[in-house]
Amino acid sequence: MSVASLSTLPARAAAARAMASDLPSPCISICRMVPATGFCEGCLRTIAEIAAWSRMDDAGKRSVWRAIELRAEAGFGVADGDPP
Repeated sequence: MSVASLSTLPARAAAARAMASDLPSPCISICRMVPATGFCEGCLRTIAEIAAWSRMDDAGKRSVWRAIELRAEAGFGVADGDPP
């Protein structure tokens, strides 16, 4: 099962963090920053996380995926149709 085929953001995050290497980008091509939260509407990353992604090692990417998982579980992104 690919990470992209999982239906919820927390499930995608958990699957990505479990990968041994070459973690996929969280981007789902819904690239709009929400001023109230500072997170991207589509992937729940910050601008700094998005900008640094291509230079991060796998440990850094796992940390970002964990942050995304926690944000989704806390309810960020729910209004956008991605249930926690």
